[in-house]
Order: sequence, then structure tokens, then C-alpha cells
Amino acid sequence: MAKHGKKYLEALARVNTEQTYEPLAAVTLAKETAYTKFDSTIEVHLRMGLDPRQADQQVRDVCVLPHGLGKAVRVLVFAQGEAATRAQEAGADYVADSDEMINKIAAGWTDFDVAIATPDMMGKVGRLGRVLGPRSLMPNPKAGTVCSADDLPRVINESKAGRVEFRLDKTANIHVPIGKASFDAVQLFENFAALMEAIKKAKPSGAKGSYLKKVTIAATMGPGVKVDPLQAMNISLEK
Repeated sequence: MAKHGKKYLEALARVNTEQTYEPLAAVTLAKETAYTKFDSTIEVHLRMGLDPRQADQQVRDVCVLPHGLGKAVRVLVFAQGEAATRAQEAGADYVADSDEMINKIAAGWTDFDVAIATPDMMGKVGRLGRVLGPRSLMPNPKAGTVCSADDLPRVINESKAGRVEFRLDKTANIHVPIGKASFDAVQLFENFAALMEAIKKAKPSGAKGSYLKKVTIAATMGPGVKVDPLQAMNISLEK
């Protein structure tokens, strides 16, 4: 088992690992225990009471964080004709409207953070699954990243403003970034509240028993801060 460094141990000493914190206190502590030289990402880790093997217990949705993620989001759009023009006008960083661009992606180029596609392009996009899938970049109707030309400006703007996708993984966990350590605690709290509201709305029909089992918030490489699951599920922006 790898040994933790001095800075991690100093940060860990500030966290009561036996305690579950109320949400605002938890995001504040996660922010205060960030110790990296770079601006650490604050992440939420959720242990769900779901069975990922069951089709009616899947969770996959999106959430727009009110304060964004603290980074520039590069958006690529698969579109042609008028839809490609709309994507460019709406601020897409890249528009894949030619076989040349699609072949470039097929060869392994993925210098973008979000990929969006119009339905008519999915035949070509589907062939890029080997490249896009492992990087969670494949456009998907459930995630709202397959949309009509009319919806492109909204989806592009939301993506750049702090639109995050979340999904249940094979171990029944969900991992979502909610901002940077440089954010103030209230901004992190409000992003966390928006996420938890979306998690609550995304509860699948087949969920049984306890939907949310554990909530942990942590900075990059920092110690985990446990959040009371009941308070997390009933969080209010009024604090």
C-alpha cells in the first residue's frame, strides 16, 4: 500500500473521518484541505444503492452548475450544412463537418472536452466509438448531446457554462466535479446543491431501498470529507 506524503497527512488531520458533515461544512473543508500547487478540482463521489446490472436501475443525466467548473470547455460539434453554421455562430470550438475531420478523430485526435452531434451525423459518429467511448466523449441522446440544429446554441452554451454529465458506473458509484479549490465555499455549495437536485430527479424507476448510501467530497489528491446523505438529498440553496 502506497504511503501518503506529509502534506496529505496534514490535510487528513483536519478531517474527522468518523463524522458526516453537513453540506456547506463539507465543501468548505474539502476546499481548505486542497494542498496541490495547481488549482485542485473539487469532486463529489456518490455511492448509490443501485444494481448497475439492472436496466431499470441506471442513472445517466446532465446538470448545469450555476458557477461552472472554473475552466475553459472546448466543444466539438458533428454537424453539416446549416447546422454546422449554427454551431460555429454559437461558439463551438470545432465543427466536424467533413470526412477529413472525422478521419482525424478516428486516428486518435481528441483535443476537446465535449462532443455534440445532430441526429443525421450519428451514422458517422457511431464509427468513432473506439476513440470517443473510452474518453466519455460519445454524443448520447440521454445526456442531451445529440440534439437538433435548433437546439445547438443552447446545448453549446450550457456546455461552456458548466454543464456536467453524470452516470452510474459498473461499481454503483457516480463521480462528478463541482468546481475548483479557488472557488469560494458558497459557489461550491451552490454547485453541489444543483448536482444533488439533478441526482434526485434522475432516480430510476427500479430503485429499491436506499437510493443514496454515501457521499464524499474531496479535492484532487486530498482526503475525503463525508457528507450526511440525508442532508445531501434534501439540500436547499437557502442553506
